[in-house]
Amino acid sequence: MGWRGILGFDYGIVQAPLGPDISGPELVAAVANAGGLGFLRAPDWESPDYLRGLIRKTRTLTDKPFGVGVILAFPHEENLKAILDEKVAVLQVYWGDCSEELVLKAHQAGVKVVPQVGSVEDAKKAISVGVDAIIVQGREAGGHVIGQEGLISLLPRVVDLVGNHDMPVIAAGGIVDARGYVAALALGAQGVCLGTRFVATEESYAHPTYKRKLVDLDKTEYTNVFGRARWPNAPQRALVTPFFNDWKSLPPHENEVNQPVIGHATINGEEKEIRRLGGTVPNVTATGDIESMAMYAGQGVCLINEILPASEVVKRLVNGAQQLILKEFSSL
Repeated sequence: MGWRGILGFDYGIVQAPLGPDISGPELVAAVANAGGLGFLRAPDWESPDYLRGLIRKTRTLTDKPFGVGVILAFPHEENLKAILDEKVAVLQVYWGDCSEELVLKAHQAGVKVVPQVGSVEDAKKAISVGVDAIIVQGREAGGHVIGQEGLISLLPRVVDLVGNHDMPVIAAGGIVDARGYVAALALGAQGVCLGTRFVATEESYAHPTYKRKLVDLDKTEYTNVFGRARWPNAPQRALVTPFFNDWKSLPPHENEVNQPVIGHATINGEEKEIRRLGGTVPNVTATGDIESMAMYAGQGVCLINEILPASEVVKRLVNGAQQLILKEFSSL
């Protein structure tokens, strides 16, 4: 499989659902039109009508299938119903119970289910409830990280666990280029899921300052200083900005609740305050102290040196993987 495709898509390239609304219709459609699997991200609150609008807008930009990601730790039942009613191609779920009932409902609607897991135990459960594929997230990943293991040790164990099941395994965490793609294939994956690389694209809904930081900076840190009250026990990997360096030693008993408002943004159609340490990454509508907002990134950010169209990201991954495998390794 590999670059030849997964889950009926042209290529084994997956654009992660980037919260809170960084992967909007323009990015998802661009990835889909390039042959990859793009994911919208459902709001972290019940907003089924708005989510239907996102899905329908995406369909005006592409005639290719795409998916929607849902964080199960937040209210989601009405959003999930909208996704199934709209019969999107793939439902990605994360950070919660991917139950047999959920999978059955999705399959009855003709929707494939792909959970993201961070441990062998979670992978076992996903297999047992009949999901269609599994995204394996290593600790190298940007944003909220569910597991503790590095991808290079976790991925082969899940591949072995899946065995002969017709269930593609997709690698996530620190992958930004063709070399990472080929490495994941060598470890047994059938595809790769990229987040940070797609934040740094022209179609991404991220604030220009956030995009620029992804190019200019090259260090990340695993932390828990952001969003402790909003999303407890959900550690993150963040870009090491000057602001982060100043606040990374925040005492465990403190959180964003008593911090000042440092900006505002329109997020999934609603006006929101952004508090210092709240964990909301700045989208293009964000105003205020952008430099002091959370900027999540995976360890592979050090390999990102330009903002590209999303289609070019997919093209370089596919062509680069083909060249590496066919030219560099075929004679070994």
